[in-house]
Amino acid sequence: MTDDDRTIPTDLTALLQTARPRNAPRVRRPEITLHQLRIFWAVAHSETLTRAAKQLGLAQPSLSQQLSKLESTVGTRLFRRHSNEMTLTEAGTYLLPRAEQILRNMQDLEDGLGQFSGGQRVTVRLAGINSVLRVVLPAALTSTQAKFPDIDFDIQESAPADILEMLYGRRVNIGLLAANSVAEASVGFLQIPLIEDPYVLVVPEQLELDDITDPRQLAPSDWALLNRSIQFIFGTQHAKRVADWYDQMLPEHRVVAQCRSFEVAIGLVRAGSGICLAPALSTVSGSTSLDGVRLYRINADARRIVALIASQYRRQEPYATLIDTLQAAGEALALPGIRPTPAFLNRAPLSEL
Repeated sequence: MTDDDRTIPTDLTALLQTARPRNAPRVRRPEITLHQLRIFWAVAHSETLTRAAKQLGLAQPSLSQQLSKLESTVGTRLFRRHSNEMTLTEAGTYLLPRAEQILRNMQDLEDGLGQFSGGQRVTVRLAGINSVLRVVLPAALTSTQAKFPDIDFDIQESAPADILEMLYGRRVNIGLLAANSVAEASVGFLQIPLIEDPYVLVVPEQLELDDITDPRQLAPSDWALLNRSIQFIFGTQHAKRVADWYDQMLPEHRVVAQCRSFEVAIGLVRAGSGICLAPALSTVSGSTSLDGVRLYRINADARRIVALIASQYRRQEPYATLIDTLQAAGEALALPGIRPTPAFLNRAPLSEL
């Protein structure tokens, strides 16, 4: 029989027997590792490889190599590569919930075993928004380390939606964020209140609004400065509410810049580029408030800064101590000096920020 006359067996067992002699050594297939699953999960929940690498603390070439090894092991592509993003293939969509379950189980195992060490040898993983990590966390971390000197921390700065993803994926134990940014989505976690963070109007120091009842009273240069808005963009609904506030309170304003962080927006205000709305915490640097700006209270609900945590950690050390010290740090924190609401802004907006 020639090679062209041979037929491919339809039975899988027969196919394998045809491909490998009976006494041939078995080839050991590469195994999927937890490290590869963590990388897969991070890439699936990130917009880019760069962002996933930053979240995991890996160099991007190393991350790409591990992802390629995982795809080689499973024998198919898990992602479709586009110019500026990666999307899951059918195989990737199948793997994602199963990988999440494995990672959750492993995290629960590690946390459960941690209780037998009395909280002494534990890595506390937490994610939070920038202002809370900078202003509230340091004092709490120091107090917790004084009681548990052998623990260490894995801290990630992230947006609220990403923090919630990491909590559900058991990639972090605690999330520090504004409750109103994830209100309905945070079902299943305890919300431990830490601090009320009021929204303020941040203006350059030279722009005095204290006794102004009508902005037309301002000098032309100050009036022009008041009507240059620098807006922080966070999600469609938040951006719309901020835009509505400006339209109602300063109808002649124009947007001169859009930012993805309050800190950048405030930096532009300090330089005299315009004004912005921001939470008071974002105007604090270390234990002192920034110079070069004035803060005016506005009629808007404060951000409720909370710690999100799974119920099993609330009484388990060292998490319980960290939560207690976070609450103490929030209570002890002195917010920067905030001036009363200017008369021309002292009315309720149609929607909250």
